[in-house]
This record gives sequence, C-alpha cells and structure tokens, in this order.
Amino acid sequence: MFDFRLKVFYTVAKRGSFTKAAKELLISQPAVTKHIQEIESTYETKLFVRDGMKIHLTEAGELLYTYAEEIFSIYRNLEFDIHALNAKMDGSLRVGASTTISQYVLPPLLAEFKKKVSDLHLDVVSDNTNTIENLLLNKTIDVGLVEGYSKNPQIKYTDFIKDEIVLVCSSNNPLAKKGIVKPQELRELSFLLRETGSGTLDVVDTTLRESGITLSDLTNEMNFSSTESIKMYLMHSNSVAFLSVHAILKELRYNELCVVDIEGLDISRTFSLIQRQGQESALVELFIRFVRTHNLKL
Repeated sequence: MFDFRLKVFYTVAKRGSFTKAAKELLISQPAVTKHIQEIESTYETKLFVRDGMKIHLTEAGELLYTYAEEIFSIYRNLEFDIHALNAKMDGSLRVGASTTISQYVLPPLLAEFKKKVSDLHLDVVSDNTNTIENLLLNKTIDVGLVEGYSKNPQIKYTDFIKDEIVLVCSSNNPLAKKGIVKPQELRELSFLLRETGSGTLDVVDTTLRESGITLSDLTNEMNFSSTESIKMYLMHSNSVAFLSVHAILKELRYNELCVVDIEGLDISRTFSLIQRQGQESALVELFIRFVRTHNLKL
C-alpha cells in the first residue's frame, strides 16, 4: 500500500500539481490529498508547502523525493533483469517513433535501454504517426511509439505516458501577458500547424471540434513537419502553435516561449507503444516493459 502512496507523492512532486497527478494516476484529487496526508502523518512532517497556486517540496519532501527515485529505479531494474532472462539479448531491434516522441521522449529511454543491452543494435526511424504505423504493418520496424488517436485493428496499442498539448507563443508576444484566451478567440490568432498525418494535429482537431471549432476556422499561417522549426519561428513572430509540453520544457525554463491557457479547454493524450497483433518477440516485449516501467522518469 505504501508503494502506491509513494508513487502518488512522486507524481505530485514531478508534476507540481495535485490535479495533474490525479489525472495521470486516474484517481480523484481528494484521494491524492489523502495519500499525501497519510505519508505526512507517518513521518510526522510536511512534504509540500503552498505558494499561491503553486506547491513546493519542503526539506523533508526533497529527501523523500530522492529516496523515491532510488526505490523506483531498483524496481525498474528488477523487473527488467527478470524479464531479460527469457529474451535473446543480441541482434538488432528496429524502433519507429512519431516526431514529438523521437525528439523529446525517446532518446533518454534508448540511452538507458542500451546500457542494459550493450550487444543489441538499435535502428531508429522518425516520422509522423501514420507513417510509423504503416512501417510497422510492412514489417520495416519491430516496434513503434506514436501519438494521436489512431486505432488500427491490426495493431496492438499499449499506453505508456500522458502528454498535454498546450497553446504556445513567444514570451515577447502581447498574448503572453494576457495568459489566457477563450476558445472563440482562437479564430483571431495566426497559427503554425503540423502537417497532415501528425498525431499532434489529430488530437488538436478532435478536441477543438468538441468545442465547436474546426481547423478550417483557424488562420493557418504555415505548416511545418518539424516541432523545432515551429519553436524557432514562434520566437521571431507573433504567431501561436499547439505543441506538446514535453517539447517546450527548455524554452519555458529560459523564458523564450510561454504557455497561454484556453478557458475550459484541456488538450491531453496518451503516447502509445505499438506492435503488430499476434506478434511474438521476447525482445519487443522486453523493450515495451522497459519503456512502461521507466516512464516515471519523464
């Protein structure tokens, strides 16, 4: 039981929010609060302090966070090593990833995976979600990581991490000071959009339609197939774009880009691992288990 409470604490600390932790863990916010209070009662100390709408770790919270990382790391290594006993650990593994995942999520995972399977050669392909799914079905790749709402019956999808898509602009954009817009105000902005077939574009389109807005209602200034290109363009313009929060962490830290909230609108999705239905490969299963058990570090 304490293991789950520790996971709740760790998720709150990583996300900096009780609400976001509740969504990620698929439990209620009061349940999150209860688990944190029970840990605080056990150790007779506060783990978080509030600063307005933000929360920060106390000294005791920082200490627990450090130990939690070590504990979860041991669990991840244990699960990997147990399953590695049944997998052939040489040869090659062909991995395909959609654009956002390949640029901002996959590299540290691959680096950790490679440390454990040094004799394995990894080939990595990056493209949009539609292309990655087709490469999997054509057996050009062995396993994929994709975004979006695509659900092909020939493919098995395994969720591995939550993602949030946010409205982004330059910190010098007048919109940055405003900080929030209403959904109907989106029609007045100039957008940089991803290309057709992009998982990000697919999720944005679906969510906007639920608010009575279509992509054709937006002013499409330009289309890009590269998130990095979108970010650079944003820094030198008053345009806006929908981007994964994973893609802009560095720019937010250095105050180069800014998130603009959309009143009453939450654009979220889950990144998925994909394999062919009926596919039996101990190495693919090992890779999938590794990615799923290491997602707490993202």
